[in-house]
Amino acid sequence: MNDSFYQMLKQQALDGKSISKKDCRLVLQSKTIDLLLLLNAAFHVRQKYWGKEVTIHILNNVQNGHCSENCHYCAQSKSSRAAIESYPMKSDQAILNEAKMAYNSGAFRYCMVFSGKEQGLKRIEHLKRIIESIKRKYPIEVCVSPGFINAQQARILKEAGLDRLNHNINTSKRYYASICTTHTFDKRLETLRAAQDVGLEMCSGVIVGMGETPRDVIDAALTLRTFKNVKSIPINFFLPIQGTKLSPKSNLSPEYCLRVLCLYRFLHPRAEIRMAAGREYHLRDLQVLGLYPANSLFLDGYLNVKGTSRFQTLQMIKDAGFSIKSEQNLDTLIQKERQCYTKNNHDNTPLTLKQLSDLHPGHKKNSWHFGSKDPFAL
Repeated sequence: MNDSFYQMLKQQALDGKSISKKDCRLVLQSKTIDLLLLLNAAFHVRQKYWGKEVTIHILNNVQNGHCSENCHYCAQSKSSRAAIESYPMKSDQAILNEAKMAYNSGAFRYCMVFSGKEQGLKRIEHLKRIIESIKRKYPIEVCVSPGFINAQQARILKEAGLDRLNHNINTSKRYYASICTTHTFDKRLETLRAAQDVGLEMCSGVIVGMGETPRDVIDAALTLRTFKNVKSIPINFFLPIQGTKLSPKSNLSPEYCLRVLCLYRFLHPRAEIRMAAGREYHLRDLQVLGLYPANSLFLDGYLNVKGTSRFQTLQMIKDAGFSIKSEQNLDTLIQKERQCYTKNNHDNTPLTLKQLSDLHPGHKKNSWHFGSKDPFAL
């Protein structure tokens, strides 16, 4: 591939134009791609809109397990036998405490995630009050992943001051029935449209490595281009957690993962591209290169799987010459987390499940239980 190809990719993105499906396929599949030149082209686009800042997100698994949906990749789905810690919605105070912890850890955005298909209106009103409390207390952006919502619910969350709503499309329409049969791809798009109709920004991304083809990865990226309110795109790489219905089909290489990140940067030049779940497991020693197309990542692991320590992640960002978008000083955070890292001697493998102490800090096990009624129908 000659230099003009990489120049074309960069320029098309900077001009706000989509690259052709043929060129998308070349980015993902061509054997003549020079990975460093591809990363350099993507970095020019990233730098144009985001400079060298990295936006840190911290997830709060507000409600875990017992989901009615059968998403084959998910450890929380009804078809999963994964050994996760399940619990109903945390208390308001616990959620606020963890918002404070996220802010003090350097997070720019605090992401609350609910298991389950959807939340009732009563739960949405409750969530509105929580969002308002967080926004009053801490200078941190808030994102919520509540499952399917309608326009009325989206409007309530927007009025509460919600910065973004998360609802991933996960893969292409063509492949969706291969990973879930309890709802459709079109049902997911309805939530994106509901948020768009009320002017609520969306976070919506994909999971790569579930047996899909490069065509599916491309089609999902192009689908997201049709939504002007999708401002953040998490790129997850499938984590084969034991007990999930989806068999480990993934043979992702670090190079392919980096190509996917570059492709999404070219197709979504202004979006926040997040190197999300699976970066440790699949990118391995090439993780840091993901910061060239991507400008965002998660700290403190993912929904049910631990990630690298805070110290390791922050040090990686600094060593590569990047900064963080935060009111906290990066050097100060690194110094603080270095002490914790040394004390606790972190050695998480890429597929270490979170324990209750990780998911629900300060809460005693068995102090609550799931009753016979559906705890998600509030």
